[in-house]
Amino acid sequence: MAEESRSNRLNGLIWPATAKSDEETGELSIGGLKASELIKEYGTPAFILDESDFRARAKTFRDATHKFFGEDAEVYYASKAFTSVATCKWLAADGVNLDVCTGGELAVALAANFPPNRIEVHGNNKSVAEIEEAIQVGVRFIVADSLIELDRINSIAGRLGKKQAILLRLTPGISAHTHESIATAHEDVKFGFSIASGAAMLAAVTAIKREHLILEGVHCHIGSQIFDDAGFILAIERLIRFIAEVKKTHSVELHHLDFGGGFGIAYTDLDDPMDIHLVLQKIHEALVAQCEKNEISMPTIAIEPGRAIAGPAMVTLYEVGTVKDVVLEDGKTRTYISVDGGMSDNIRPSLYGAEYSALLANRISTAPPTPSRVVGKHCETGDIVIRDIALPSDIVPGDVLAIPATGAYGRSMASNYNHILRPPVIAVSDGVAKTIIRREKISDLLALEEG
Repeated sequence: MAEESRSNRLNGLIWPATAKSDEETGELSIGGLKASELIKEYGTPAFILDESDFRARAKTFRDATHKFFGEDAEVYYASKAFTSVATCKWLAADGVNLDVCTGGELAVALAANFPPNRIEVHGNNKSVAEIEEAIQVGVRFIVADSLIELDRINSIAGRLGKKQAILLRLTPGISAHTHESIATAHEDVKFGFSIASGAAMLAAVTAIKREHLILEGVHCHIGSQIFDDAGFILAIERLIRFIAEVKKTHSVELHHLDFGGGFGIAYTDLDDPMDIHLVLQKIHEALVAQCEKNEISMPTIAIEPGRAIAGPAMVTLYEVGTVKDVVLEDGKTRTYISVDGGMSDNIRPSLYGAEYSALLANRISTAPPTPSRVVGKHCETGDIVIRDIALPSDIVPGDVLAIPATGAYGRSMASNYNHILRPPVIAVSDGVAKTIIRREKISDLLALEEG
């Protein structure tokens, strides 16, 4: 049973492509390197990023997008999932563009010498400084999110003697089947201009009239961790209808459509992510039909996968610190396994109940599985990495747990809560490991102190 479970977990939906479990020892390896080798060199907790897996997933999105929408279609990797100078360099080399939503994310891209004309800038509250930097370096698009922002971009572009290409982020009024915290396309949300209320058309008219803005198209993002293509199809219908209305009433043709990302990934064996080729094919069919119905030309297309590229390419390695059995009210026992990280390196389970898998990564076990809860070391009851999972009953301090699919929103949302040091990110490929983000030191924390 334990071996069958182990074999099932090491599949390409949850684990990086190079992840293997040694048949004799049970030890996990990634990128040709054993967990014990990585831990000896880099310690725990540590994020292990499979470079070849990350890059292969990015190229898959690039190739699929070109297949269905033509060579002028674009893929923008969503930096918010995870970004670093190294990954920006990989993406630049592999023909994938970049989506940033803060000045900090833009700074990382520029530090990697990422071509500014392949960058788009998101965000619902971009500062004057962020907009000015984006225009100065020559980003491809700024995705405008409010009337105030339209005026702000226009004013700054005028002061700099430039015209800035923009997209309007629209709210198509869709309730995507995902957690409330990561659903972004219904009406009562902070992002974008509502189509239904007329705010989107007002924004389009405003942008058209501004001297230093070039309104090239529209953008929407229905949410994250989506497993159903129905929301994408409905969004396409409403966005194309809006583009047609702008052309009809204002004689302006918007020729670019970015329908965002949100493609879900597998965190556990129960998750069934969509095949990217199938979903893009359905979107293409819907796009062609809607353009014909509304008598407009086919716009150029962009998508923004982030989680679906970074998520499955990374694994977190933890060392077990303590193990104890807790007797529950019904008389049953749950084993609490404490690891040397937690909500400071993966806030998602505490933030919105995200579920993960785990694997005993340093050895094989034939012990029967027992109901377990993997918890962190923080002073919070809610510091839970995995709420309910069956793990071998002989796990002891010093064992290593590997948590797959932590590449998206693990390191990027990491904090120093309880003054914990944020883990490093180690890229592995063909038996070679390299640090792309080093482990924090106590001196990093104290460097911010002025007292």
